[in-house]
Amino acid sequence: MKLDSRAAAAVLANPRGYRAVLLHGPDAGLVRERGAALVRAVLGAGDDPFRFVEFDREGFPRIPEEMTALALTGGRRVVRVRDADDRAASAVTAALAGPGEALLVLEAGELPARSKLRALIERAQDAAAIGCYPEEGRALSQTIRARLEAHGVSISSEALDWLTTRLGADRMASAAELEKLALYAGAGGKIEIADAQACTGDLAGLSLDDALFAATGGDLARADRALEQALAEGTAPVGAVRAALLHLQRLHRVRAAMAAGTSEAEAQRNLRPPIFVRRTGAFSAALRLWPIEALSVAMENLFEAERACKQSGAPAETICRNAIAALARRAARLGKTRNGLYARPRVP
Repeated sequence: MKLDSRAAAAVLANPRGYRAVLLHGPDAGLVRERGAALVRAVLGAGDDPFRFVEFDREGFPRIPEEMTALALTGGRRVVRVRDADDRAASAVTAALAGPGEALLVLEAGELPARSKLRALIERAQDAAAIGCYPEEGRALSQTIRARLEAHGVSISSEALDWLTTRLGADRMASAAELEKLALYAGAGGKIEIADAQACTGDLAGLSLDDALFAATGGDLARADRALEQALAEGTAPVGAVRAALLHLQRLHRVRAAMAAGTSEAEAQRNLRPPIFVRRTGAFSAALRLWPIEALSVAMENLFEAERACKQSGAPAETICRNAIAALARRAARLGKTRNGLYARPRVP
């Protein structure tokens, strides 16, 4: 059966009554973290090799056999399968149809709704499918604050806002970065925006920033290369689209303030979180390129792309790439128009 977040938490704490749990989704770190939690829930803190077996896709045929095996020391066994996909469906079907009290933990990446493995688990009464998606918004902010507070470290609202736009694509990677920040601040310390930017300057989020600034600057080739790097480093496609939308919203906010009589410098200073110092030049260049009307249209297009990533069933990565490419092409056209290449010739 398919579980919501509240029911999933109960199963992760106590999987009694379930013979198989499928963990799937774009957040590979959260998949691994929840897989480890299920192992602990059954085996406890002990490390009994007779009650635990782990393998990847090469071991799919072993699933039915391992599910019926008995532990020499007694107790319930755990069969943990990494990189699970539809090729495991027949073996899982056989395992669920046969005897055995072991818990089968299937760790997978993104599986579409039509996936054979996912459909199999969601239909079974003694199996559970749990989606593992990147945290975002308030939930991610709460996680960041809680992880830092566990180390006795506080964080300013500006730094929290900045980190919320850059972490979250992978649970374990985010945890590692927060661990680094906590060590940097020390117990009793406080993370300010400058500390966050200094300690996380080499995150995948910055390669995503490269893609967004290149796109709003009309550099399609650079935007594509940087987006490719960001996706390879774990950025979720829907997260990249949302980051692009936030980037345009900041440009729009400054543009609107300028239209109301505020200077560009003052409008930029009022942004929260502030612009990273090495991005100020690119931000100003984008402001000169994009009129407020074009920003409004582009924001609407990105909003639709974000919704398509979540609801259309089309590959989210393709939607993301197309959205960022469209943004870059629009910026390039705006640049040519601004330079007079597309301007209507004057009549003598």
